[in-house]
Amino acid sequence: MSGPTSLNRRLVVSYVLLVAIAIAAFTVPVAFVLTGQLRGDVETSVRREADTAALLLSAGDLPSRQALARLAEAYDKETPGRLDAVLADGTAPGPLPVPPAAADPAFRDALAGRVTVRWGHAAALDADGLVLAVPARDAAGRVTGAIRVSYPSAPIAARQLQIWGFRAVLAVAVLIVAAFLGAFFARRLTRPFRGLNQMAGRLRDGELTARAEESGPVETRTLARTLNTAAETIDTLVRAQRSFIADASHQLRTPLTALRLSLDNIADGVHDPDVHEDVDQATAEVVRMSRLVNGLLTLAKAEAAIGAPEPVRVAELAGERLGVWRAVAADRGVSLREDHADDELLAMVSPGHLEQVLDNVLSNALEVSPDGGAVTVSTGRRDGRAVLEIADEGPGMSEAERSRAFDRFWRGQGRTGPSGSGLGLAIVKQLVTDDGGTVTLGEAAGGGLSVRIELPLGHRR
Repeated sequence: MSGPTSLNRRLVVSYVLLVAIAIAAFTVPVAFVLTGQLRGDVETSVRREADTAALLLSAGDLPSRQALARLAEAYDKETPGRLDAVLADGTAPGPLPVPPAAADPAFRDALAGRVTVRWGHAAALDADGLVLAVPARDAAGRVTGAIRVSYPSAPIAARQLQIWGFRAVLAVAVLIVAAFLGAFFARRLTRPFRGLNQMAGRLRDGELTARAEESGPVETRTLARTLNTAAETIDTLVRAQRSFIADASHQLRTPLTALRLSLDNIADGVHDPDVHEDVDQATAEVVRMSRLVNGLLTLAKAEAAIGAPEPVRVAELAGERLGVWRAVAADRGVSLREDHADDELLAMVSPGHLEQVLDNVLSNALEVSPDGGAVTVSTGRRDGRAVLEIADEGPGMSEAERSRAFDRFWRGQGRTGPSGSGLGLAIVKQLVTDDGGTVTLGEAAGGGLSVRIELPLGHRR
């Protein structure tokens, strides 16, 4: 099934179709009229020759008969037609020879005093054409003979073909010019829509400050103004939401810190094991809430900060982040491995985004990796994209869990560390999406979880 047709193409096709209808409505009737005129001109010319020959035949004297013979000979030589004559008794007027097809009904009609004009088979030429016969009358009005002129239709058909061919070529030329002019005017007409499409694309990519130029016809200006107003409203609402989350997260950090200090002080002064256990549990919840607040603050910053992507060496950056996490991995008995297919592989990412993505994924991988396990970071190129994959040897996730893993505050049972906030993968997806990439979860070769990140390829400046 073919895809949807663009507005430009539809406008051009409509324009060319209208021109084609106009050409057909004007050219076809004119061509038929010209064809009819061509036949009429031939009939007039043949009738004139036949009448002249009839006058010479009706004179009856020898000089007139000789002039008639010369006229017939000249007509045969100078035209594709043929002029024949018979007397009233059916014989040939000398010195003219006996005509072919002397029993032609046209001769009988003319000898009966009737003029015959017929398009069809001309027996004298053994071809299709015009057969015109006129009677020759003497001074008293008696029929003394008949003149038959046969004219083939082949020259007329050739002339008609020239007429139709010229008009067809002219029509094609006009349609080609109409197509170019239609394309030019269609592009001018749809230019405001292309601007609106670009503005919508920038909005889709998260650039809420994108605005469309209010130009073109009244309808497109009104549409651009409406979209700009809607974009401003969305930008205001999103900014307000982000500001609220950031401010709330920032403001909650201080009372949570104070609450944790108070709990620590209470724990130092309590000797009852049951009370001490309750205080420890409350302290753990405060710590988790603090991590949750910090995660919300990080997510708010990630949503608000959209920088210009720059080319980054993926293998080099991954090596740097693994170097930072090696000490943590060693404490937990987990080894970190690297597998780079191309050390010079470049990806287009915003400054700081890929570092934060790796930190979040590695933190999750180390949380769920068993003692003696390994976390492997591999890079490569596939289908014109830079690919970064982090695989662990933990318990992994089911397909249902992987489908929800990017939801905010979602924490899989037994798949997340005790201090997890459920925002790590949500932050990863936000940062990767902002850079025009994708992130997916799959099953690693060792049974754990594989986080696959695809980013646009970068180019050396």
